Amino acid sequence: MIIGVPKEVAPGERRVALTPDVLTKMEKLGHSMLVEPGAGVEAGLTDEAYVAAGATLAKDAAEVWSQSNVVAKVRPPEGDELTQLNDHQTLISFFYPAQSEDLLNQAKGTGASVIAMDMVPRISRAQKMDALSSMANIAGYRSVIEAGNNFGRFFTGQITAAGKVPPAKVLVVGAGVAGLAAIGTSTSLGAITYAFDVRPEVAEQVESMGAEFVYLDFEEEQTDGAATGGYAAVSSPEFREAQLAKFRELAPDIDIVITTALIPNREAPELWTEDMVAAMKPGSVIVDLAAEKGGNCKLTVADEKIVTENGVTIIGYTDFPSRMATQSSTLYATNIRHLMTDLTPEKDGIVDHNMEDDVIRGATIAHAGDVTFPPPQPKVAAIAAAPKKEAPKELTAEEKRANEAAAFKSETKQQVTLLAVGAVLVLAVGLVAPASFMQHFVVFVLSVFIGFQVIWGVAHSLHTPLMAVTNAISSIIILGALIQIGSSSTLITLLAALGTFMAAVNIFGGFLVTRRMLAMFQKS
Repeated sequence: MIIGVPKEVAPGERRVALTPDVLTKMEKLGHSMLVEPGAGVEAGLTDEAYVAAGATLAKDAAEVWSQSNVVAKVRPPEGDELTQLNDHQTLISFFYPAQSEDLLNQAKGTGASVIAMDMVPRISRAQKMDALSSMANIAGYRSVIEAGNNFGRFFTGQITAAGKVPPAKVLVVGAGVAGLAAIGTSTSLGAITYAFDVRPEVAEQVESMGAEFVYLDFEEEQTDGAATGGYAAVSSPEFREAQLAKFRELAPDIDIVITTALIPNREAPELWTEDMVAAMKPGSVIVDLAAEKGGNCKLTVADEKIVTENGVTIIGYTDFPSRMATQSSTLYATNIRHLMTDLTPEKDGIVDHNMEDDVIRGATIAHAGDVTFPPPQPKVAAIAAAPKKEAPKELTAEEKRANEAAAFKSETKQQVTLLAVGAVLVLAVGLVAPASFMQHFVVFVLSVFIGFQVIWGVAHSLHTPLMAVTNAISSIIILGALIQIGSSSTLITLLAALGTFMAAVNIFGGFLVTRRMLAMFQKS
């Protein structure tokens, strides 16, 4: 089948749906690519690059739409683009069906199959096709870069000859894909980073990235993100008030605020109010990644950068992924390639629109002349947060002593049993073995037992500094082999000498290594 790639018509859109890199993998599925001239120029991809990869250049956009079996776009169709579809074609693009009822009905009238990349369900198997996450990842990264471009100081703290530079304090509101990308970028630049999210299960992720999670003194149990497909849910009025109170407390001390909070099929919640902006220091920056849906900040203006009377810069750009068109196009093309892999299970170039498949059904919003939005819940739910673990019970002094006594008795019983079994086995061997063998066998058994007891008794946290010493102790045990030096056999004498040499290296080398390691922890 032919996959058509038209040039995006939305003003300012620089991305392209497919890149030359994915063409080889598409060909293995039985597909070819028809590209409109100049489709990838804004993303740094020339027509020559497409041709070199094996794609065919069309004369114009009309040829792409008329000759393609599958049309791949980035932005939702505009103008007369949908009218060029027929019932034998498939359209793949962002669509936002909940906010585009008229466009959805128009797609229904064409009879074409329409797959919305923004509707790919958030289940484990579909992560490789999750274009929303791909674009959010780029937006989160770019938001920090944009904030730094408008912030008059360093992110990281420095001590210079000219004085001390304090680190910037960054607050990320919303710890989804965009939020986590912003957190990672901010911490890597050296800023003191705080993060907040209504989903309690993300606190561990935030802290693992070096940021501090902002907790609320609020008893209400929040909805697990698994119940909403990985997205945040609507909070109660009481929770919202507690949340706003916390933000008002933080506002005077924060240098950069990055808001990413979105709720599916709703306007963005207002989280940073006008009084919070007024409380911020001059030179502070707010980057509102929810500007396209109304903004998380009260003063955000979509697609504009404004400066308030108190000197706070508010950035409401809605095209962050497009500002990194090359990277965005690469990731988006990979998402579509994985989707085409599922749509072409036989790798024969024939699209199999399997509506029983969770991913394909969830992303399909129009098929065979019907509107198939909204989709049913996927049969496989998003991964839920682990259930909360109960705090360990604090033992009393009497209980601790009882546990220690029980552990001592158990360990003593185990050791006595092992010694008894070992003694029986040695006696059994002694009944049939010659005296010369028993002499060496007893040394061997004792070496193994003592070595095991010495090494096993060292705490795991002390293994690194003390392992060399324990090895040295075990080497001393090995020195029992010295009794073989006087053997009449040349081979045994040679082996004994080698054993002595290795033991000496282990002993003296162990202590030298230990001294070096301990010196690392000593103040000069």
